[in-house]
Amino acid sequence: MTSHQNTQTMKPATAAKKLGVYLEATPAEFQEGVVSRTELNELQADPPAWLQELRKNGPHPRPVVASKLGVSIAGLARGGITEPLTTEQIDALKQESPEWLRKERATQAEVRKETARIKERDAERARRAQEA
Repeated sequence: MTSHQNTQTMKPATAAKKLGVYLEATPAEFQEGVVSRTELNELQADPPAWLQELRKNGPHPRPVVASKLGVSIAGLARGGITEPLTTEQIDALKQESPEWLRKERATQAEVRKETARIKERDAERARRAQEA
C-alpha cells in the first residue's frame, strides 16, 4: 500500500489572515491563487519584500489595527474605525489620543485585569480541589 500525501491548501483570505495582512493590499497573484501549507510556512519563515512592506507600513486589517492601538475590534467599531489603517494613520491616532481611544484602552485594561483575576481564582479552586 502506497501512502500519498494530499497537499493542504487554503483560500487567499485565510492565508492573509494567518499572515496578519490585509488581503486587498497583497499582490494579484496572491489574491487569485490558492496557498499551500508549505507556501504559507515559507512566507512566514522568509517573507518576500511585499509581505515585509505590508507588515511594516500596512494597510493593516482590523485585528492588527486593534492590537496596535491596544483596543478590541468592537472598540474600533465604536470609535468609528471600520477601514484598514496604515502604520502612519495608527501612529497619528496614538498621537491625537482621541477620547474614544482613551476610553477603549481603559476598558481593555479592565478586561485584562478581570481575566487575570478569574484565571487566578480558578487556579486557586483547582489547587484546593487537588488538596481535598
